[in-house]
Amino acid sequence: MTPGVRAVPSLAYAQDTPPFTEHFREDDGNDSDDQGPAGGRTWDGRVSSAHEQAELPLLSPFEMANASRSAALAHLRASAAAPAFRAAFGAGIFDDSIAAWKGLLAALEVFQESPADFYPYTSKYDAFLRGEAELNAREQRGLELFNDSKKGNCAQCHPSARVRGRFPQFTDRGFVALGVPRNANIPANANTSYFDLGLCGPLRNDLAGHKEYCGLFKTPSLRNVSRRSVFFHNGAFTRLEDVLRFYAQRDVRPETFYPLDSAGRVNKFDDLPPSYRRNVTVDPPFDRHRGDEPAFSDAEAADIIAFLRTLDDGYRSASESAAVRR
Repeated sequence: MTPGVRAVPSLAYAQDTPPFTEHFREDDGNDSDDQGPAGGRTWDGRVSSAHEQAELPLLSPFEMANASRSAALAHLRASAAAPAFRAAFGAGIFDDSIAAWKGLLAALEVFQESPADFYPYTSKYDAFLRGEAELNAREQRGLELFNDSKKGNCAQCHPSARVRGRFPQFTDRGFVALGVPRNANIPANANTSYFDLGLCGPLRNDLAGHKEYCGLFKTPSLRNVSRRSVFFHNGAFTRLEDVLRFYAQRDVRPETFYPLDSAGRVNKFDDLPPSYRRNVTVDPPFDRHRGDEPAFSDAEAADIIAFLRTLDDGYRSASESAAVRR
């Protein structure tokens, strides 16, 4: 198995992810509003469906590292799941490797589309939207800061409002370059000429000629984000507090996040070649300069985190919790 180069993206709340397109338009009747690249699965959107995604970990050298489809099927045939697989697809299913492979992907795809397991909408925020719970003062302040275009501006890429009755997924499914610091814990990064450029490679290769896409990665859903142990495409941060500090201070205190170069200057956006650093977003809160005040304070960041914790599934009201204990 080869050490991976990216943090593992969540498969939750991806059930209505559209196929990748370079010109995404919301289905709201306004065809002139071109969001740009959006959709697809994985950090670079290179697979368009749950069916295609199901195949990736089975054969990826970073994950299950099966040498071939036949090798993966051999493991399945020898596993405790084989009787159930035969019951579902027929006693002779393993006699036809093409049918067996299709069956394996179908089983994974159907599992990943299970609402109870992958998109239950059982967070406190969902209960709040249903009128079944109230946000406390800190959570409410965090929601307002999250939505405020002059503060967190998080809702620009992670919409928090219901649209046509649908609960928010907390992602616009678009792509953005944030200039996240290089993660020295990724073995591939020991090679100073190696760069993970997201949409334009190296794991995705059909858009390699689009230099304006280099450094862009998928905007993930923020549902259950407080339960993650690593953040961003390269896992550069391991605490939500540091993620919020990066958003607030990336441009006003870059020395906090980036190393110095040989001349003693801050090597800002060090995980991108210099020629692609112009692709990094400067939308708020990244519209500041060294020495400016951050868009939001540490105390306000703590309020935003309090709100983000309301996106964790499994919320029970006080009365429900008491009933469970009884």
